[in-house]
Amino acid sequence: MRLAHCSDLHLLSHDGARWLDLANKRWIGAMNLLSNRSRHYHVSAFDDMIEDLNASGVDHVLCTGDVTNLALPQEFAFARARFDKLANIATAVTVIPGNHDAYVAAGVPLFAEHFGDLATSDPGWAWTAADAAAGETPEQLRWPFVRVRGELAIIGLSTSRQTPWFTAYGRVDRGQLARVKQALLDPRLAGKARLVAIHHPPAGKRARNRIRGLKDHAAFAEMIAEAGAELVVHGHEHRDMTETLAGPRGSSVTVRGVASGTYFHNKPDKTARYRIFDIAGGKITEVGVRVWDPAAHRFGPPTPAQLPERV
Repeated sequence: MRLAHCSDLHLLSHDGARWLDLANKRWIGAMNLLSNRSRHYHVSAFDDMIEDLNASGVDHVLCTGDVTNLALPQEFAFARARFDKLANIATAVTVIPGNHDAYVAAGVPLFAEHFGDLATSDPGWAWTAADAAAGETPEQLRWPFVRVRGELAIIGLSTSRQTPWFTAYGRVDRGQLARVKQALLDPRLAGKARLVAIHHPPAGKRARNRIRGLKDHAAFAEMIAEAGAELVVHGHEHRDMTETLAGPRGSSVTVRGVASGTYFHNKPDKTARYRIFDIAGGKITEVGVRVWDPAAHRFGPPTPAQLPERV
């Protein structure tokens, strides 16, 4: 089985947006769009990625969040219309939210409306009230979801929530962490390759950043040390990253971040890309990345200049 991992698409569409829509934290993001992001992140890159994915025979596509910029309704609709061009979307595509998808509180229900079917547990894996922590809402109880595709089990988390101005951190919270552990240790996943998908980096110095890191990274690490996983993937930092977390009985778990799927400006090692993994025998093996060539409008093997150091 072959999996493609992309992230941080920031698909831009402000058709029908009103200035009133920006009268909150979105105002900061709008200024960033005008000065920077709208020139550096390209919808055409995702269009070319979709064509490449559909032609490559990839079995499953996983996106680890930030499909939008400002969590506007028209952005979610625009992004979903693009995703709908992927082959076999009903069963072969998984999407989790990022911090930009909850740029304001309204983004949480909007993500559920437009992408909920791609972020929902398989039958038999839904959580019940007995699994909830004290004070958890029905929306929080949706997470994590569990989706089993052949030898692969995807456990999708949400760290997506509205945060104060000038911050972009994430949280998992103890209720979700407890359910992640329960899923990872579930006998039904014995022999499966268990992949944990999260938006914010859960390991390394960037996880510890108070402004844009993962607030409960230490609790996440403790959970992985007890339950283990075959791989953890994330986005958020717009760069290729590699860290490790301690697993059970002296093992280690690779934590792999991927650069944005739509970026192109002046940093070749951050040019739009997606990563490919093969799943066989309960293991997940990294195959490589495919990088966007904007002149040719295609994705392909990276040049040496586009291969960053593993950090």
